[in-house]
Amino acid sequence: MRTWFKHDPARYTDFRQDYLEELADNPEWPPFVEHLQELLQKGDVLFLYGAKDEEHNQAVVLKEAAEEALAKLP
Repeated sequence: MRTWFKHDPARYTDFRQDYLEELADNPEWPPFVEHLQELLQKGDVLFLYGAKDEEHNQAVVLKEAAEEALAKLP
């Protein structure tokens, strides 16, 4: 998916949707979100990425998905 995306802003919307679907289907996603919640109780969590484009990359999608999932937790 990232190979297809090639950090092309014109493909970002489709990439974002596909990545969100992949996260939702991943059985490791709920435990990851729970782990994030535990880490956030101790301090900040930093998402690192190597893309030059700060707005159109997988870390941005991951952060948004994590924030949404965390908001749904009790």
